[in-house]
Amino acid sequence: MDAIARLAEHVIAIRYEDLAEKTRAAARRLILDTIGVGLAGSGGQWASELFASSGAWGQGGTCRVFGHRGGYPAGLAALLNAYCIHNSEFDCLHEDAVVHALTAILPAALAAAEQRGGVSGATLIEAVVAGVDVAAAIGLAGTAPMKFFRPAVAGGFGAAAAVGKIAGLDRDRLINAFGAQYAQSAGSMQAHEEGTMLLALQIGFNARAAVEAVDLASAGLLATRNTLEGRFGYFRLFEDAVEVAPVLDALAGTRRIEQVVEKPFPTGRATHGAIEAVMRLQTRHKTTADTLSRIVVTVSPVARSLVGREPKADMAANYARLCLSYCVACCLLEGRVGVDHFSPQALVEREVLQLAERIEVESFDMREPSAFGPSRVSLEFADGTMADETVDQALGHPSNPVSEERRLAKFLANCRAAAIPLSAMQAQSLAERIGELDTLRDVNDLMDLACPQAG
Repeated sequence: MDAIARLAEHVIAIRYEDLAEKTRAAARRLILDTIGVGLAGSGGQWASELFASSGAWGQGGTCRVFGHRGGYPAGLAALLNAYCIHNSEFDCLHEDAVVHALTAILPAALAAAEQRGGVSGATLIEAVVAGVDVAAAIGLAGTAPMKFFRPAVAGGFGAAAAVGKIAGLDRDRLINAFGAQYAQSAGSMQAHEEGTMLLALQIGFNARAAVEAVDLASAGLLATRNTLEGRFGYFRLFEDAVEVAPVLDALAGTRRIEQVVEKPFPTGRATHGAIEAVMRLQTRHKTTADTLSRIVVTVSPVARSLVGREPKADMAANYARLCLSYCVACCLLEGRVGVDHFSPQALVEREVLQLAERIEVESFDMREPSAFGPSRVSLEFADGTMADETVDQALGHPSNPVSEERRLAKFLANCRAAAIPLSAMQAQSLAERIGELDTLRDVNDLMDLACPQAG
């Protein structure tokens, strides 16, 4: 039996009533974070160009898009919302799977819920939990460095699981939906390497595909059955090394959504440990470009492969968000890393670039090549003194959680940054409604608050 059948059976077996409160709380917390990031992304990089170019892709419909008025077809809404969630690198992820776990899943699930109407908040939680289990499982099964962009392709399978759950697909139809999703799967690491906005679009393409895959399966499409392990299945074509059995064995006893981390900084997650290490150092030592004679940042091999790129004078914002030395330089000079550090004006600041060019990036000798932690920053000062700080798990990890105060502050700031900003009262109402998601009778009520149409 192909592993896809095991995943389909797992998705169907998940029931809201059986979920532990810890799992439900994780879902509420991450849905809040993801909707906030999506609202901010609606006013973010390349969002206006995307909305302008997508006008001919479909008009009208019952689904809403963050930061915009009017209705959209379900697939297009999923694409646009997924793009908005990922375009600033502020979205949550499962570190070991290297999957931005809710970025494709939540937009597809919201679109499916709006399209059908009458979908409860408990059902949305159930669907998101199932989707994250699937996306993380597929991501964790791949044990070699990525060639394809797992947040897009693995996230797409998770999105198909979530939409299929909302649609009530049986085992055979859900397997067909996964097959239709696989036929549309796309997204290479080249966009990551070059730091283009295609990276976020790749997640959007897969979110849209999930909505359409479930529509096709519901209509009776017979798709591939050996989607993951077949001769030309996902694991053979998309991954260079795979260990499936341990992941399947863990399905029943592990809720992957509890392992998903929140991002306190709008940068690639692999930069976060070093940023936090710098912030800790700055509580003990004042840092300026003149006082520092040497800066060494040591991270995991995977982190170095993802963000150990050279800083460049003509960096695009998305390249800079994935440039460890640039992010560390910003923090050394200003004590923080924020959205404003990736504006066109900030990216040409010569002092930051010159400091970034001085930073040496090294990697630990680690047996677990997929780990993002630890991260170490070593500073040598002009007077000969030295200081270093190591962060085992960066802020946002379940073992190093973000405070409730900081979580809400991030959400409210993101709501203010939307293309159509939410007022303080609107944002607070939205946060409260997500906090009561388990009792919400219709997800449309949630989208009414996230995407107000009047005014």
